[in-house]
Amino acid sequence: MPVLNDEVPDDDFDAGRRRGEFDNITPEDFVHGSVRGNPPGWLGPDDIDRVRRQTPIPYVEIVPVRTDDFGRVTQIGSLLRVTEDGTVVRTLIAGRVLFHETLREAIARNIAKDLGEIALPMLPASPVPFTVAEFFPTPGVSEFYDPRQHAIALCYVVPVPGDCKPQDEMLDVEWCDASSREDIEALISQMANGHGLIVRRALAWAGL
Repeated sequence: MPVLNDEVPDDDFDAGRRRGEFDNITPEDFVHGSVRGNPPGWLGPDDIDRVRRQTPIPYVEIVPVRTDDFGRVTQIGSLLRVTEDGTVVRTLIAGRVLFHETLREAIARNIAKDLGEIALPMLPASPVPFTVAEFFPTPGVSEFYDPRQHAIALCYVVPVPGDCKPQDEMLDVEWCDASSREDIEALISQMANGHGLIVRRALAWAGL
């Protein structure tokens, strides 16, 4: 449906929320229950660390894109993120799937968390990912590495035609011309731990 003057459609994931409700709020606010209580399935730092040591964690990983009027991918998005140790990295949108949360809900929540409430993602009709990335805490087991955990990431290409603004630990959202092989290769070279491979697979899936 058409969206004018930053209006949020009635069926949008964030439509029931007050505009700016989560401004200046960090994940720690949820962990300590100061914001509307903890979301369903949210685990505190000690609990999630214990679970990560004992079981694989389901994730969604999203390649944000811009498309033209015919649905063809014209730009690939990436994020500059500050990690827990203060390192600045280029990465994609990623996050856990919470207990009793559908994959589409997890995609919408993680996009809103990183890009803001009016990114207006066009959520996939099917929960089938374009690829699956298996991250291991041991280097060399696969192309994908996550020192914190064994994570199984379902990967999606999601158009985000709305206004994208970095949130929380995100420093910036940058867009790369999907038709420029030089720009794409430069983007991929800046991504560590296999995220660049996910971008490469996304481009192949999109026919680029």
